[in-house]
Amino acid sequence: MTASKKITSSLVEQQVSKSYQVNLIEDDNVTTSECAATSTGQHLIADFYGASQLNDIELMEDALTQAAATAGATLLHIHIHTFVGGGITGVALLAESHISVHTWPELEYAAFDAFMCGDAQPEKAIALLESIFTPSRIELKNIARG
Repeated sequence: MTASKKITSSLVEQQVSKSYQVNLIEDDNVTTSECAATSTGQHLIADFYGASQLNDIELMEDALTQAAATAGATLLHIHIHTFVGGGITGVALLAESHISVHTWPELEYAAFDAFMCGDAQPEKAIALLESIFTPSRIELKNIARG
């Protein structure tokens, strides 16, 4: 299957339709053709140590939304889950790929992952997340994909 071929699975159509209904994206003609035009993407793995506000689900949703916009990516859907006792896991699904997060507030630690292709700039997403969660230390890995 080529990256620009339309996926016709009813489950995928229902998920995309749900994303449109919550108005996360305005353009219902989003395709992956821009990503197909390049053979690589940039994948940033960021470990935040000494970070704050890692158990605030509303802040996390807002942060992921802002991070996608700041990176120049197209947000399709966000799903976030909180755990009893603390911690968040979540993903912002992008036309260009994703931003994901897993937090351990009791350790003041968060693991962020930003993978994007095309003209999107995942380093801007990570910088925005850093400004919101104010870690005392960051370890960053940059992986060229494809």
